[in-house]
Amino acid sequence: MATMADVARHAGVSVATVSHVLNDTRPVRPHTRQAVLDAVDLLAYTPNSLARSLVTARTRSIGLAVSAISNPYFTEILQGVEAGALEQGYSLLIADPHDDPAHEHKVVRLLHERRVDGMIVAPSADPQELLGYLGRHGVPTVFLDRLVDGGPVPGFAFDQVCAQNAEPVTRLVTHLAERGHRRIGLVAGLPGLSTTSERISGYRHGLAYAGLPYDERLVVPGNSEAAGAERATDALLSLPAPPTALVTANNAMTIGALRAVRARGLSVPADLALCCFDDFSWADLFSPRLTAISQPSREIGARAVRLLLERLDSPDRAARTVRLPCAFVHRTSCGCPEERPEDRPESCPEKGSDS
Repeated sequence: MATMADVARHAGVSVATVSHVLNDTRPVRPHTRQAVLDAVDLLAYTPNSLARSLVTARTRSIGLAVSAISNPYFTEILQGVEAGALEQGYSLLIADPHDDPAHEHKVVRLLHERRVDGMIVAPSADPQELLGYLGRHGVPTVFLDRLVDGGPVPGFAFDQVCAQNAEPVTRLVTHLAERGHRRIGLVAGLPGLSTTSERISGYRHGLAYAGLPYDERLVVPGNSEAAGAERATDALLSLPAPPTALVTANNAMTIGALRAVRARGLSVPADLALCCFDDFSWADLFSPRLTAISQPSREIGARAVRLLLERLDSPDRAARTVRLPCAFVHRTSCGCPEERPEDRPESCPEKGSDS
């Protein structure tokens, strides 16, 4: 592993100058600063914030980078990661990338500088810079919730774990079609995320299965957040022929959709049937109670830890992608009658898989 002295020699400057550039403690001439940064990148040098002298020493810590930590879904994932890590004697360092590729790269770099043994990351919609950094530095990493196709560094593999996405949405659409709905809208997630594209695919498959045509006007991005979903739902309800049923692609967007519906003086399910992807602890307290897809959030987090520790033990093993099944939670926002005694999760058709 490269040292600060190696960087100084390669850049033709003193160790003190390297320190000033990396810590921004003193102004350095632009061309000198760039020479140091080029050397850092070329040598894959990482400042050791813990001042550990042994290159092979492990800190028994894991870096976790997930956006919207306040989101109940990611909060439950965090709980799964924490429980799995603590069970194996590992601590967590947590950062929020805010779904911003530049900020994502920054927080992952800072976690790496803390000498975490590996990372668990929910990647942004444009993770190429992140992939490049992780690959160049050989950081053992597991991606969760959102899948990536691969990085720009040949021969470096990433493990991944997520819930099934397509078939659960297909289940929601076909359920609404069975209720007699012929115009079913979708408030989709942030473009570029694998979860968004897979849930749109499931929506289209559900329409096809029900013999309904696909109308691109009925799919509007809510950008995975409440305000965006409120605007998207309002746009859908403003169509000359608005949908009579709606699927929202995550829990935050469900909140935004409900706001838009109520702002128009409409009610669910009398005026608009609603089904949502993501169940949450208070979904049962809404009126009506929300029909939802429940993801195995804690298990996703715990499985990510297991994959990471397996990678640390066997760095050269083949990469694995694990998909876990969801459950269909049947309540009343879809327009079905109150059936609380039978109100239990049903497994979606897909099965969890390792590949």
